[in-house]
Amino acid sequence: MNLQDVIELDKRDSLAGKKDEFELPPELIYLDGNSLGALPKTAKTRAREVVEQQWGQGLIRSWNDYQWIDMPVQVGEKIARLIGAAIGQTICCDSVSVNLFKLLACALHSQQGRSLILTDSDNFPADLYIAQNLSKFQAARPCQLRTVARQDIEAELDDSVAVLMLTHVNYKSGLMYDMANITALAHQHGILVIWDLSHSTGAVPLALDDWQVDFAVGCGYKYLNGGPGAPAFIFAAHRHHGNMEQPLQGWMGHKSPFSFSPLYESGSGMLQFLSGTPPVLSMSTLDAALDVFADVQIQNLRQKSLALSSLFLELVVADEVFSELQYQSPENPARRGSQLAFSHPHAFAICQALIARHVIVDYRAPDILRIGFAPLYISFQDVWNSVKHLRQVIVAKSYLQEEYSVMNKVT
Repeated sequence: MNLQDVIELDKRDSLAGKKDEFELPPELIYLDGNSLGALPKTAKTRAREVVEQQWGQGLIRSWNDYQWIDMPVQVGEKIARLIGAAIGQTICCDSVSVNLFKLLACALHSQQGRSLILTDSDNFPADLYIAQNLSKFQAARPCQLRTVARQDIEAELDDSVAVLMLTHVNYKSGLMYDMANITALAHQHGILVIWDLSHSTGAVPLALDDWQVDFAVGCGYKYLNGGPGAPAFIFAAHRHHGNMEQPLQGWMGHKSPFSFSPLYESGSGMLQFLSGTPPVLSMSTLDAALDVFADVQIQNLRQKSLALSSLFLELVVADEVFSELQYQSPENPARRGSQLAFSHPHAFAICQALIARHVIVDYRAPDILRIGFAPLYISFQDVWNSVKHLRQVIVAKSYLQEEYSVMNKVT
């Protein structure tokens, strides 16, 4: 593969024009979209509109005038298209961690217990809702966590397991589970499965309904490009809606939140997963960011991401200069997500040396250099040039310079 071949790949790329829909410094090669997605121009415009017009001028009227109150459902349904879910099973709210807590509690809850909580009867209803439901879970049967090696997961599936909790694409190596097969095997033993789709959604084709997935969570700030700290989402299959009882009973999950009833009555379907007030600013930018997917087929994204990562890997493997980098991702492209991982004793310093050259990659402890390929805004020439910079860093050993070993709070 030479530079002219790479240029031809970009000329034939049907997604090449999507890069123009993002705000990216022209001198920058951004290979970290698997950690924080780039800024879509639609999101930038929406953020300004929400702040200046909807909030600035509309003030509290905008909850109705601009349907702020319906945003969790609206955004959830946009995400549903990307994960292969029919309408009414996906909602946007909170963070992945909070949503995972909700789902684990739903799946594990079996017996109600009793505990004493003292509070003011005129306390704000939302506070009462949280306390009311917390009492049910205080004395619930304790659960245990068993961790086993990845290759032993299938052998450990038996009738003693209540919940199987897995991440579809491994955050370090990019190794991807066969979601359909694992879910089916778990169901043979009556096990409920919760999938974390944070490194999958927006980059890998998913078919949650077809694969009979029970529950899933995912974040909004990686491949979905919703911005730092963008809200997450929850998926729950229709067949479970009648049995769900999540522990964070909040104001917005109430059947009629503005009745301000002192007693909690769960909303219908996915609405019951809502707790607090929707974060309108961040949810608005995520909503706008998702519009870049409107004219894109996920399978086309997948094909390009595999082509980008395969090109990177081909260039590295073909050059003996890179022999000190140990490849840590699956050899089979079908078994990896939209990223590659290499180990090196100085992985952090190599990462920093590349950043100094305007090639943004990232590091994961203890020794992983991680390269992400967000197909909406990465070109084949970006890959070519990034490998060229990596080669120069390795040959010159510039990563040994002292300034590249200084760690900030965020690595």
